[in-house]
Amino acid sequence: MEKLDLSKQYKAYYTATTKPALVDIEAAKFLSIVGKGDPSHPDYGLTLQALYATAYGLKFKYKAQNQDFVVAKLEGLWWYDEEQYKDVTMNNAPTQIPRSEWHYRMLIRLPDYVTAEAVKSMTEEVVAKKQIALAHNVELYEMHEGKCVQMLHVGPFDKEPESLTQIKQFTDEHQLQRNGLHHEIYLSDFNKTAPGKLRTILREPVK
Repeated sequence: MEKLDLSKQYKAYYTATTKPALVDIEAAKFLSIVGKGDPSHPDYGLTLQALYATAYGLKFKYKAQNQDFVVAKLEGLWWYDEEQYKDVTMNNAPTQIPRSEWHYRMLIRLPDYVTAEAVKSMTEEVVAKKQIALAHNVELYEMHEGKCVQMLHVGPFDKEPESLTQIKQFTDEHQLQRNGLHHEIYLSDFNKTAPGKLRTILREPVK
């Protein structure tokens, strides 16, 4: 039985160049959990634990039904209170807004055949059997970003403003406006990869 690998089936979704480019992103289903705060805080790690426990539970549930799949790359939508920080631009936000003030929605893309009912059932199982209470917050999330400007950022997260500056210049030159939340796709495992070699897709929905 061959596993479904979404990174191969949707290769364009997980691919970006090192220069800003305009792309059109298809609708997709995700496993999702929402939180707020510094990613270096233990609470963020607990949030990811709940997300991954549910993702792997679903994988093995569907494997038993001959619908095995590879757990996809981690992704995140990031945002902040734009009323409070209304003068902050896209490229300056990472350095001017305290990390404790960031909201996030962490995501793992799912095959189309995974249902909301299956997700809910698995979150209940993770809470009961693995004693991971935060799994109650995991849900099925559908998203269609459509037109986006994206680029591949190579290097540590604290250097992202350099890439975001290029994206902002591109959107300004093409008279595009923001139309959604800042989106990151983590192609590298940041627990195993040296900061200088991290590969992250930065994606900004536009109109």
